[in-house]
This record gives sequence, C-alpha cells and structure tokens, in this order.
Amino acid sequence: MSRVPGPRLTDIARAAEVSTATVSHALNGTGRIGEATRRRVRETATRLGYGTPGPTRSRTLGVAVTTFPGAWNYTEVAYFSRAVTAATSAAHARGYALTTFPADRAADDSWHSLAVDGMLIVDSPRGDPMVRALRARGIPLVFDGAPGDPRPGDRWVDNDHEATAREVLDHLAATGARRIALQSGNGDEHYARAVTAAYTRWCDRHGSAPWIVPFEVADGQGHAFDTLLRGPDRADAVYAAYDPGGRQLLAAAARHGLRIPGDLRLVCASEDPGYEVTTPPVTTVTLDPERTARTAVTLLVDLIEGTCRTAPGPLVVPAALLVRASSGGEQAHP
Repeated sequence: MSRVPGPRLTDIARAAEVSTATVSHALNGTGRIGEATRRRVRETATRLGYGTPGPTRSRTLGVAVTTFPGAWNYTEVAYFSRAVTAATSAAHARGYALTTFPADRAADDSWHSLAVDGMLIVDSPRGDPMVRALRARGIPLVFDGAPGDPRPGDRWVDNDHEATAREVLDHLAATGARRIALQSGNGDEHYARAVTAAYTRWCDRHGSAPWIVPFEVADGQGHAFDTLLRGPDRADAVYAAYDPGGRQLLAAAARHGLRIPGDLRLVCASEDPGYEVTTPPVTTVTLDPERTARTAVTLLVDLIEGTCRTAPGPLVVPAALLVRASSGGEQAHP
C-alpha cells in the first residue's frame, strides 16, 4: 500500500501555467480571477489528484521477526508463538487482520509493495533492511523490543532487561552460586545486547569475571557449555537468556554428571510451559509476550487511525521470575 503524497499547489500552478496565488484563489473560491481560469485550475487539480482520498486501507497489519537472517520458523518458539497469537486477537478486536511474514525475506523487493496499513517488528537489529524499506514508504511501525536503529517518534514495547537480569543474578547468588555464567544471543538485536551488558555490569559490581556462552539454536546437546562445566573452576550457575538454552543445559549437565541444582543452578528465559515438568522443573523468566503484543498492536492501530496519544519512546512491560527447583530456591506455587 503506497503512501504517495498528493500534489502541492506549486505542482498545480506549474501544470496550469498560473501562479500559486491563483491556484489558491481558484480552489478556495476567493479572489478576483476569471471563471475560465478558475475552471482550468480546478480541472488541472482534479487531473493531478488534488483533494482525492489516499489509498484505501487494507485493514491489515503485518508482523515479522527480523533478528536473524536465514529461513527459520519463529512461530515454533514459545515467545513468538504466544506473541503472534495475542497480536492476532488484539488486531481482530480493532477490526484488522494480521499477517505474519517470513523472517528470511527482509531484504527482498516484496517489502516495497507490502499491502499493510502498519507493521509490528519484533527484535529488530541494527541495519534492519525491512525497517529501512518500510520507513521509506511511510508505513507506520511499532516495535516489540527496542529497535536497533531508533528514530525520534518511534514507539516500542519492551521489558526492563537491566532490572530482570539483576533479579535473576541476585536470586542465583542468594542461593549460593558464586560462578555465574550467561548464555546470551549472538545476534545484534537489543535484547541480546541489553542482557549481556546488564550481566557484565552485575559481574563488575560483585568482583566476578564475566563468562558468556553464545547461544546456538541447533546445539541440542549443549556442547557450547562443555568448557564452563569442566574443572575445579567450573560455573555453578547459568542464566540462559534464550528459550532452548534450558534444555541444552539440562542435556549438558547430564553428560557431565552434574546434578541440578546440587552442582549447577539454572534459570532460563522462556515462555515454554514444558519447563514446569522437566527433571528438575526449571526456573524461568517470563517476558509476558501476550501483554507486550497487545500493547504494541494498540499503539500501531492508534497510529494508523490518528488517535495515538502515547509519547514516542518505550512502554515497559514487567517481566517475572518464576522460581522452581533448578535454581536451588523454593519451588514456585501456581
């Protein structure tokens, strides 16, 4: 849906071979100009599309996750699945359809003719080609997570990752952990950078050397953890900031003969309810994707309809730590 600007008075004046003042008088019914001139100006304005309605709205919103290049089905990840479901419901409640777009098509030409009224972009990295294309077309954008390249006037919905990471690390330290590692993302989205920075600052304040393991989605057996699980100086706790990290670490601990939480404590940021029934149940951080998505869709529709009263910048959705056996604290109750 192209948002081509309409003709200006100077465009009409040039085409009708009159002054801009004459155009203004002719269109507003003012001034002392001849009827033939007035009619010619109005006919020229009509021919150029002056005063005609803009493109018909599609009543459709789009959503895409642009964090990682390459083909991957983000709806298989619990956070994105729950976010898309909530966004769809919120869009329907406002009379809009919602279409999901593949993450691996961000750089192709399809985004230049996208028939949507607005887009919800999730975990946008710096240099995001999809965002560049959509901005160039003037399509309203709202972000789930801080955009990699924010501009004045941008709006996004996010969690306080500094406070959340601090809560997780303080919890692990309170249960006796002294060598806490972080499994963080290796992408360039704000979430990975924010969590990693918060962890590093926490380590500096507590006189502990940071130990960061990059998240690898295909590492089902958690081999990336092997180095930090060996030897007398091994890690005794890990905060896995991405959904599969908890199961990867459970598998790695089993291979190394480590008991959780006796030898190793674990917290994972995940919306997967399956972590409630693993052995042991895994302590998780929920980022509340449903509330985030509903808030983002509300902002987007308000922008499209010209009713947005929310100031640019972030809207913060609280995260929550759900303590279970894997972190050595008390089991959380439903």
